[in-house]
Amino acid sequence: MKQLALFVLNSFILPGGRMRLRVFEPRYVRLISEASAGKRDFAMAQLNPYVSQSHADRILPLATRVQIEDFEQLDDGLLGITIAGVEKVQIIKRWQEADQLHIAEVTGIDNWPAQQISTEYQPLVQQMEKLLQQYPALQQLYPCPNYADAAWLASRYLEILPMQPALKQQLALQSSPAPCLDSLQAWLSYQA
Repeated sequence: MKQLALFVLNSFILPGGRMRLRVFEPRYVRLISEASAGKRDFAMAQLNPYVSQSHADRILPLATRVQIEDFEQLDDGLLGITIAGVEKVQIIKRWQEADQLHIAEVTGIDNWPAQQISTEYQPLVQQMEKLLQQYPALQQLYPCPNYADAAWLASRYLEILPMQPALKQQLALQSSPAPCLDSLQAWLSYQA
């Protein structure tokens, strides 16, 4: 078991994912400073927006350990960072330090192995290609998309699609990306 600081947001990231963050809360400035100095790694954890701030399940149990890829000073003077998802972790126990920074004991969860995408998921590949073309900020995060990898494709969909956080967590905890891709494929055909 290892100990990680938690950066808690509504956003979701999985291994292989990339995300840009604006850092302004003092507790998160400290988290970034400690991570940069190699003092403590951190994970992105997801909020459950359907429970009160004091509820025990306010932070969902699946998090992703991340690493900082880049720093920048934003136009508004705030710190901007780009992070990359490294590994899925399960939060076992968590607490807060004096400045309200969440800390957790976590255990690793196997990442989905890379696997060749089946031809039946070609509509999902085409839809993701369109999404990246329509959203330049997303395209900048993924200049070399790996459409041939089922794990990469399912993970990116879970990160960007608006869906219930508990459902994202449930799909991301499956032993392979297939249940996620099957659900997305069914949803896509339903929309057509």
